[in-house]
Parts: sequence; C-alpha cells; structure tokens
Amino acid sequence: MTHFGIICPPVAGHLNPMLSLGKELIKRGHRVTLFGILDAKSKTVAAELEFQIIGKEKFLAGAVAKFFTQQRQATGLAAFRYTTINLLTQLAAVMLREAPGLIKAAGVEALLVDQCSWEGGTIADLLGIPFVTICNALMLNIEAGVPPAFTLWKYNPAWWARLRNQVVYMLPNPFTKPIQDLIYRYRQECKLTPYSGLNDAFSQLAQLSQTPAEFEFPRKELPPWFHFTGPYDSSASWKRIPFPYEKLTGKPLIYAAMGTLQNHRIDIFQKIASACEELDAQLVISLGIPDQSESLPKFAGNPLIVGYAPQLELLKKAALGITHAGMNTAMACLSNGVPMVAIPVTDEQPGIAKRIAWAGVGEVVPLKQLSVKRLQKTVKQVLTEDFYKQNALRLQGAVQRSGGVNRAIDIIEKAVSTGKPVLAQNYLYDAKNS
Repeated sequence: MTHFGIICPPVAGHLNPMLSLGKELIKRGHRVTLFGILDAKSKTVAAELEFQIIGKEKFLAGAVAKFFTQQRQATGLAAFRYTTINLLTQLAAVMLREAPGLIKAAGVEALLVDQCSWEGGTIADLLGIPFVTICNALMLNIEAGVPPAFTLWKYNPAWWARLRNQVVYMLPNPFTKPIQDLIYRYRQECKLTPYSGLNDAFSQLAQLSQTPAEFEFPRKELPPWFHFTGPYDSSASWKRIPFPYEKLTGKPLIYAAMGTLQNHRIDIFQKIASACEELDAQLVISLGIPDQSESLPKFAGNPLIVGYAPQLELLKKAALGITHAGMNTAMACLSNGVPMVAIPVTDEQPGIAKRIAWAGVGEVVPLKQLSVKRLQKTVKQVLTEDFYKQNALRLQGAVQRSGGVNRAIDIIEKAVSTGKPVLAQNYLYDAKNS
C-alpha cells in the first residue's frame, strides 16, 4: 500500500476528477490524503479521502467563492490574469510554506499534482518523493506548433503560425510570471535544480490528460511518458441531484450550462433562450447556482430552468450541449456523443473551444460576438447537420478506448512502484489501430 498525497486547485473542475482518482486508489488498497484549503474539505471527506488543511489563516471558509465573485467583474484575459495572480499564486505560496512539513509528517510516499498547481513538483523534489502530473484542465505543455491555451487561435501548421506562437511563449508572460518567479526563488533557496521552462515543472515519470488524443491539436514534442487517458469525473459517485424528469417533453433536448464559475451571466442564458425559442426542441438551462427562478427575468420560449442539474444523466438524453467550454463539461458531452456550441469566457476555455471546432464536434461563438442571431444560426447548424453528430460519436469511441480512471491508476501505480517513466508507446499504437 502506498500513501498518496493530492495537490490541486480547490475548484470543481480540478477537484472532482482528482477525487475520482483518489477514490479508485482507495479501492485498490492505497491511502490517499488531499492537502488543501478549507473550501476543499467537504467534497474531499464526502469522497472518503483523508484531508489535511493548508492555509487555514490565509484562506477562511468561503474564500474561493469570494475570489470568483471578484473575478466575475472581468472577462477574457483580464479574468485569466486575475486567476493566476490572485488565486493560483497565493495558493502556491501557502503550499510551498506549509505543505512540505505536513506531507512529510503524514508519511506521504508519492504525490498526484494537478498541472495547474505548478508548485507541486517542487514540493515533491524537495521531499525526494515521486509525483505524477494530472492535466485536469487543458494541457499546458508548451510547444511552438500549438497556440497558447488562452487564445482563440486556430491550429495552423504554417511556419508563420508556429513563429507567432513561439514569440508569444518567449515573451515575459504577465499572467504566469508571478507564480514562476515564486517557484524560481523557492527552488533557488532550497538549492534545487532550477527550471529552464514551464515544462520542467511536470513529472518525468508520467503525465496524464483527461482528454482522448483525438481531441488535442497535433503534438510532436510531448514526452514519451505523456498519456491521453480520457475523463476521470465519475459524477455518479457524488450526491444525487433532483430533477423534474416528468417535465421533459420528448422533443430533442438542448442542455445549456456555463459551469459553476461562469454562471453569473444571466444575459448569456437569456440569449441562449432567445436563440432556441423557435426550434422544435426543448431547452434545459442549468444555472450552476441555487435555484433563483422566482427572481429571474422572463426567458424567451419558456425553457426548463434549474439551479443544478444531473449533467451526465441529461447528456445521455441530449441532442446538443451549449457550454462555456469547461473541460469537464466538454468531456461529459463527448462521453455521450453530444455535439456542442461553445461560448468561452476566460482561462483555458478559448483553447478548449477551438479544439471542439477543430475536432468537428461543434462550433464556437466568441463572447464578444455573442448575439441572438449568430447564436441561433450556430445552434441550428450544429443541431441539424449530421457532420457534428458523427464526429461526436467518433470522439465518444475515442473516450471509451482511452481507459479513463482505471487506466490512469494503472499508470500511476506503475510509475510510483518502479520509479521509472511509464512510456505511452504501446498505448498510442493500440489506440491508433483499434
């Protein structure tokens, strides 16, 4: 039995898949402890993982909700910068200060580190224990042929596009510089080998992405120990969410959700409702917040509106998903062969949205260009043209072949038990020829 520690941001899109991995490790006889701030405790305990609090003086209960309330004053790159500077950098500082001692005292033997918790690899290096990188959001591995995650740039193999990408990567990044400087100073103080770039912060044993390979832009520079294992979220294991199934009409179902962080934009939901009003379909809107239907303005077309929805159950019935292009929602759609219309707001959502379009499983409506007319045209296009459904079914097959939680844990156990890189060559060959 191995005692695993988990380090990840305390937000649903990162926490939920990590808890799914943790639950499977426990089923296999391992011990798992998540090290996080107080806001991550209830979900961790509900998933039957051990919990060790970090930053209890810095991050009081409700700190994450307060942060995102403030972040919502901005969109796009401004919101992304707010996330990296005001949340991830502060979390990293607390983790670097408190986690090494707590992890050592707890007897943790290996770490699972979310790729957005850049400090995790440094903590593992300091303690001399192995770690595996988990890409719960869009993978951050830098490669000149791939546009930066926060852009709406299309994949383009042309030389000028590669040069454009490379220039952006080489420029001082105001979004990530504070956290990179923090980790650089810490490694210097602890006499650890300095990083030459962001990719050095990721595991040299195994890196796992919860997307299928077919969803990602073409990659040529990934390490041979990078694995596309498919999604980890197993929402069936979480608390059941009530839903008025008796109100479903049997018409083609359009499921619209903007996640739990970008759900404050009622104006977006209103435009979605207006765009779907004349369709011979039923629109279900999940607000991602406690039901406030009594205080909401009137929505066109009388859609079915709920505070929270059993997303995976509804997507099994859905003909189309309208989403902010969060990774977990996108993967849930693909797991059910559901095409999408993406309305990205911030963070890595533009990059995910462009992959949705690139894979042919949907279309993108940029937030700055969002109008009822354009959204209506796009929804009709994706809903009625067989091209998108067929590609969604193709990606559904790719998800099913990727292995999900079970394959991820197989790789993690092998990496930690052998202390050697787990190469992906055999898996990539099998997936290509299956």
